[in-house]
Amino acid sequence: MRYVGILIVLLSIPGLYLWLRSSRRNYSYAYFAIGLLPFVQTAVNLDASLWNIGGLGYAKGLVVTLLDTLCLAILATSRFKILRLPFTGLFAAYIAATFLSIFQAPGFFESFSFTFQLLRAFLVFITVATVMQQNGALQRIASGLAVGAIIQGIVAISQRLSGDFQASGTMGHQNLTGMALHFATLPLLAMLLAGNKSKLYLFGVAGGLAAVAAGASRGSIAALGVGLAVLVLCSVFRHATSRKFGLIGILAVLVAAASPVLYQGLAKRFDNVAEVSQVDEERQAFVRAASAMFSDYPLGVGANRYTFVGITQGYSARAGVTWAGTSRTAVVHNLYWLTAAELGWLGLLTLPPLLLLIIIRGFAFAFTQRRDPRGDVVLGFTCAVLVTAWQSFYEWVFVLSNMNYMFAIAMGVIAGSIVQRKQQRAVPKRAVQPPGIRTSARQPALAAALPANRR
Repeated sequence: MRYVGILIVLLSIPGLYLWLRSSRRNYSYAYFAIGLLPFVQTAVNLDASLWNIGGLGYAKGLVVTLLDTLCLAILATSRFKILRLPFTGLFAAYIAATFLSIFQAPGFFESFSFTFQLLRAFLVFITVATVMQQNGALQRIASGLAVGAIIQGIVAISQRLSGDFQASGTMGHQNLTGMALHFATLPLLAMLLAGNKSKLYLFGVAGGLAAVAAGASRGSIAALGVGLAVLVLCSVFRHATSRKFGLIGILAVLVAAASPVLYQGLAKRFDNVAEVSQVDEERQAFVRAASAMFSDYPLGVGANRYTFVGITQGYSARAGVTWAGTSRTAVVHNLYWLTAAELGWLGLLTLPPLLLLIIIRGFAFAFTQRRDPRGDVVLGFTCAVLVTAWQSFYEWVFVLSNMNYMFAIAMGVIAGSIVQRKQQRAVPKRAVQPPGIRTSARQPALAAALPANRR
C-alpha cells in the first residue's frame, strides 16, 4: 500500500497540471486548497513517504504531500521569478545550514529529511508569492485558512466535550494546533479590518479562538492574546474607522464566549501545581542539554539529531532529563536552543535573522503607506510571525512540517505584497487590486477598497 500511495502522489503532478490547464476557474480551488491542506492533509493521509526512517527525530523521512504536488503544478503553469522575491536569500541560507549540518551528523537521511522538508516549504513560499499577483488569489487562500480554522474549532470542542482538557484538533498536539492557528486567526481578522465583509472569515476567527481555548496550551493562549492586541492596536493606529471599532466589539464578544472553555482547561492544568512545576523544571533540563551540545559542537550535531545525540552521548542524562514518560525522547522546548544545538552558528546566523527581517519588512510595509488597505492584510501575517517567534522561546514545534507550511504561506503573502507594491509604483497608472478586498469592476481596484474620506 505504501508504494500505491507514492504512485498516487507522484501521478497527481501531471494530473493537477492538466486540471489547472483545463479551466481558469480551477485555480480558485487550487488557491483554496493551499490554505486548507496544512490543517488536514496529515489527518487524512494526503501524503506519501519516499523514504521512511522512523526512529528518533521530528522529521521522519522524505515525505511528499498533495500540497507539494499542487504547488508544483501551479508553478508549472505560471511565470515566476525567484530572485526578485524578498526573503529568498536568507531562507535559502537557512536551508543550506541544515544541509551542511548533515556532514557532522550521525546518519545522513535523518538530517537530510529536515532539509527536504524545508525545500517543500520553500516551494510553498514561492508558489504563494507568485499567485499573490493574481486578483482574488489571497481571498481564496484565506478562505482555505478559514475553513481549516473552523474544522479545528469544531474538532477541538468535540474533543473537549468528550473529556479531553487539552484538545489537539486534527493536528496531533495542542501546541502545534495552537501555533498553526496564529497564521489563520490573525490574518483573517486583519482582512476583516481591511474591509473584507466575508462571514466565512469571521467564522474562521471564531473557530481559531475556540480551538486555542480548548487546547489549553499556555504558550498558544498567551501568544494569540498578544497577537490580537498588537494587530488591533496597529490597525487602528494606521487608520481608525467605525467598522474597525465594530469588529473590535465583535472580537470582544468572541473572546468572552471562549473564556469559559479557556478557564476550564487552564484550571484543570493548574490543579496539580507540582506537575506544572515538574514540567517547567524539565524544560530547563532540556536547555542545559542543548547548551552543552552547542558548547561541544559549535557547528551543531546535525539537523533532526538533538534527541539521538542527547541520549547516545549522555547529554540528556547529565542535564538531568528524566526517563519519566517521553522526556528522554522529547525535544528541547526552545526553537533557538534547538537550532543552536543542531545547526550551530550557521543556524543562529540564518533563522533568527530571517524571522526578524520578515517582521521588520512586514511592519514597514504596513506603516509606510497608511492609505493602502494591503497594509492591514500584511500586518495580520506579520503579527502571526511575530508571536510565533516569541512563542518559540518556549516551544519547538516550528520545525514540524505543517508549521513550516504555515510559515511559508505567511512569508509568501508578505513577499508577494511587497513585490506587488513595487510593480504598482513602477507603473502608476495600472490598478493593482489589494489582496482580499472585494471591489467593483467599474472602479479602480485600489480606490474602491478605500473609504470615501481617504481617497
